[in-house]
Amino acid sequence: MHPADSATPSPAAPSADALASAAGHLAGLAVPAGSLGRLGELGVWLCGAQGQVPPAPLDDVRLVVLAGDHGVAHHGVSTVPPQVTEALVRLMVSGRAGVNALAAAHGVKVRVLDIGLDADTTDLGDVAAHKVRRGSGAIHLEDALTAEQVAAALAVGRQVARDDIEAGAQLLITGDVGIGNTTPAAALVAAGVGLPAEEVTGRGTGIDDATWQHKCELVAAALSRAGDRLEDPVETLAAVGSADLAATTGLMLEAASSGVPVLLDGLMAVACALTAERIAPGSAAWFVAGTRSTEPGQAHALKALGLEPLLDLSLRLGEGSGAVAAVPLLRSAVALMREVAPITDVLPG
Repeated sequence: MHPADSATPSPAAPSADALASAAGHLAGLAVPAGSLGRLGELGVWLCGAQGQVPPAPLDDVRLVVLAGDHGVAHHGVSTVPPQVTEALVRLMVSGRAGVNALAAAHGVKVRVLDIGLDADTTDLGDVAAHKVRRGSGAIHLEDALTAEQVAAALAVGRQVARDDIEAGAQLLITGDVGIGNTTPAAALVAAGVGLPAEEVTGRGTGIDDATWQHKCELVAAALSRAGDRLEDPVETLAAVGSADLAATTGLMLEAASSGVPVLLDGLMAVACALTAERIAPGSAAWFVAGTRSTEPGQAHALKALGLEPLLDLSLRLGEGSGAVAAVPLLRSAVALMREVAPITDVLPG
């Protein structure tokens, strides 16, 4: 991990008293010791995050999909043309995308925001209300964002989180949509964990070997161009990130500082979580990993954050889909902590 921006304070940790009380509560349930496994651990963690034992039901879970285009997508890193980003956003707004189906099945509210699409989405109402710029720079050739745009994107993410938290959100999820977004995300991970491009760059939309090698070269060029600026996490966002990834980072920072847990999806979410942890150490205590991505950068970022995913389904859809699929596990953990009888109710005498 690199030094954090000293202007951003570390968030308070989840309640140590609630964690201790929850551990005792779990140990006293009428189940064999350790039999609840990860569900028991999740239940304890949610108690710490909520500051109460047992935890409250997760009735208000919200997904924010932060969309953006990436200049690098015009340089041969994907099997899909950049114009598809706008089409996917419109599909999500219509409620017919993959993540919409999962969210409807699991009672998750969905909001889609155009943070950096290289398109006009003003006809979609509030979708364009937080737009930072049209597309982000091609990171192997130029900065993704200006310093002012990074500040604006971080502020947008914070405001989006505040809006949802004030509206009652108990758990936040971030989703992504943007052709080429695994390239800047890989660069963010490389900067955060100090690994070369080849170790963090994956196949995104399913690219072949030659395209993957080209993608690695572009990530390496971006990292080389940024140089020492990668030591600073905010500078990293400007040099090799994007508007949507910076906004996602801001959302996570605000959630952690507000004491609201975040359920992480795949590479983009975890790259932003890693960046948030670099900016404000201690933020990761408020994150739980929902899914294991097929992207190698995600595994390296998760290791740095000390997180182990709940699901491993070989997903690479994005959109927040893997995290939404994991929501029932968190609700199961809550139900166990709330509804299972204490062992004293079944012991004789």
